[in-house]
Amino acid sequence: MRNRDLSFWLFLAPVLLGLTLVVIVPLIYGTVYSFTDWNGLKATKFLGFENYLNLFHDKEFLDSIVFTVGFSIVSVVLLNILGLGLAILVTRKIKSNNFLRTIFFMPNLIGGLILGFIWQFIFVSVFSDIGEALKVDALQGWLSTTSTGFWGLVILTCWQMAGYIMIIYIAYLQNIPNELIEAAKIDGANSWQRFRNITFPLVAPAFTVSMFLTLSSSFKIYDQNLSLTNGGPFESTQMVAMEIVKTAFSANEMAYGQAKAVVFFIIVSIIALTQVYYNKKREVDM
Repeated sequence: MRNRDLSFWLFLAPVLLGLTLVVIVPLIYGTVYSFTDWNGLKATKFLGFENYLNLFHDKEFLDSIVFTVGFSIVSVVLLNILGLGLAILVTRKIKSNNFLRTIFFMPNLIGGLILGFIWQFIFVSVFSDIGEALKVDALQGWLSTTSTGFWGLVILTCWQMAGYIMIIYIAYLQNIPNELIEAAKIDGANSWQRFRNITFPLVAPAFTVSMFLTLSSSFKIYDQNLSLTNGGPFESTQMVAMEIVKTAFSANEMAYGQAKAVVFFIIVSIIALTQVYYNKKREVDM
């Protein structure tokens, strides 16, 4: 820190200012308001931990946490498997690898709301027509049950983010020395042995980054949830972000919604930082 000159801090100042004004200051104000009866305009009474204690009796909020945790676990596993698989595919010596990279990454450029409406049409109309034509009942009535709504969100998220995670793995795969792979081939190692003993340990840092990004993104999903299922049927596919927004803006319980947001922030921070810590330790062990 002592070796940092003035130009370093001048370049860093806009980012620090933006972070402070957009993240840190609202977080502090929101945390303070969560202990009051704030209604969005004024706070007239200090309630202490009343808003936080009420969370333990809020079934809708607790159900949304359970649904979000389950969704995040499935999404994180599938996203990292798909991302690594696509990265291995497009780093092979094939003529169309640049074209494939573009195709796989493109869904990440589409907004979440638009994606949600596109996939809603696919699940509701296209699946229904295919199921009717093939006499497959399982394809009809998608998004009308909790189970199909859950898997609909998982499919949408994986389709959108897999290409982005692929780019992270590509960056690390391309840095693996070819000499190591060639030496392993000469020693008689098959494809699985080369992947397990050489490729996977060397892309472990990419796994740490991807785990962090997919975990935080999965927990914070809102727009896809809104446009695909809108929390239905009967709020059974409602994720935490949507539940908080509904509490604050639909029920006009700003302070209570802020208390939920603070608890949600703590939960996501603990989970994300814990996985980073353990993955970093695993990198060293490898």
